[in-house]
Amino acid sequence: MSASGMLEVERKYDVGEDDKWPALASLPGVDRVGPPEEESLDAVYFDTASLDLASHRITLRRRTGGHDAGWHLKLPVAVGERQEFTAPLGTDPEAVPRRLRQLVRVHTRDLDLIPVARLKTRRTVQRLFAADGSALAEFSDDRVESQTLLEPHAHATWREWEIELVDGPKRLLKSADSLVAATGHQKSALPSKLARGLGGQYPPGNSVAPEPEPEGPASAVFISYLSQQVEALKKHDPGVREDTPDAVHQLRVAARRMRSALATFRSLTDPARAGSLRSELQWLAGAVGGARDNEVMRDRVLGLINSEPPELVLGPVAEQAEEHFGTDARAARAKGLAALNSARYFRLLDALDAFLAEPPLSDTAAKEAVRTVGRLVEKERKRLKREVTSLDVDPADPTFDAALHEVRKSAKRLRYTAESSAPIFGKRATTLARAAEEIQESLGDHHDSVVTRELLRKLAAEDAGANAFTYGRLHALEQQAGEEARERFLRTWRTSPPEPLSWK
Repeated sequence: MSASGMLEVERKYDVGEDDKWPALASLPGVDRVGPPEEESLDAVYFDTASLDLASHRITLRRRTGGHDAGWHLKLPVAVGERQEFTAPLGTDPEAVPRRLRQLVRVHTRDLDLIPVARLKTRRTVQRLFAADGSALAEFSDDRVESQTLLEPHAHATWREWEIELVDGPKRLLKSADSLVAATGHQKSALPSKLARGLGGQYPPGNSVAPEPEPEGPASAVFISYLSQQVEALKKHDPGVREDTPDAVHQLRVAARRMRSALATFRSLTDPARAGSLRSELQWLAGAVGGARDNEVMRDRVLGLINSEPPELVLGPVAEQAEEHFGTDARAARAKGLAALNSARYFRLLDALDAFLAEPPLSDTAAKEAVRTVGRLVEKERKRLKREVTSLDVDPADPTFDAALHEVRKSAKRLRYTAESSAPIFGKRATTLARAAEEIQESLGDHHDSVVTRELLRKLAAEDAGANAFTYGRLHALEQQAGEEARERFLRTWRTSPPEPLSWK
């Protein structure tokens, strides 16, 4: 059984007890249908007592019988598509494997996972094969008996068909929909067997924030954007735990976007609650983001070393750098995981959910979106302009780099604010966001250069031997790169500064 996530693409159909199988061999691309195989499946589903996984359309079960007995975790990707993670059965039927628990902890937090339902299935399976012998899909005829394990207990029985892709194209499922519809049946309205088994206990899905409209309330822009970023944070939480590429970066970006929105739109909400959330999001971004910072610096320093002519690299500079970054990477990952498993993080998630469920809105939030949000965007643009105008410090002054970093943060906030306003301002907002992003990126390169120079000085101080010559060259190269990034920013500001967002 694979330990990695696999994409499950399937359809389910509601059918009657005596309905005959559809003509599977008539499906496009199907050359032959394999013989029927019988399976007896017994699955216990786990969730919190409040069904937090089910409310996010996630299923976690321990199933015996069949060819894939074991633990199965299915995370929704799109309609009819789920990412499946598996683990062996183990010896304790109620001990959810640690990896699977971690993958859903952003939803379960510090609540216990308990058995909530048991489903027994008598399954008849037939494989659909192409002319080259490859398996396209599996068609299952399932007769299910369910028992809820939460009060009030309930029992149900039903029959359903299921077709799941193996190596076949997605268009095969559309053809299956048509074939089954021709027999008088439709796709199941419920996303899983668990949903049907739980019946009235199955929780409704999370409500979606209303789409912002120009004539609608300004709060819709704020709440819609904040909701998107909360979902992004939850989406990337499992990736951080699994150490998947770019997950830390994306989670930290979501946290930063939320902080920016809570600051920009503070006049629309309760400032005390917004301030508390901003503080906790800053803590989260700092606790988790160290791994990303270390990765960026590692790539930058090793890239510098590898681009140097071999005869100018004196001493084991690369080895020293690798050792330094390796040590820091382990420490940063441990710190990030500790944060994600902390009560502080879980309470932050609770607070974000509560904020979105009942937003503490001010009277200003009810005002027309176009004018209210337009003024807030313009306020951020003017804030950036003031900071750039006040850059009258000599570039050689030690405070100049810090001043440029503040400009960068203002550009980032303008970018995020403009992005949040795109649903009502369209292309004007995206154009403004791109202009702010260009400034942010050039000053980001400058900031990376400043940080890298400090690191190179630190590494050189740790080894005052033959490596000093190479570290001196690398420092000079970084200084030049920083100056170029600074000039690129100044040139961009002179030629194409962010223009006002007209809404009148």
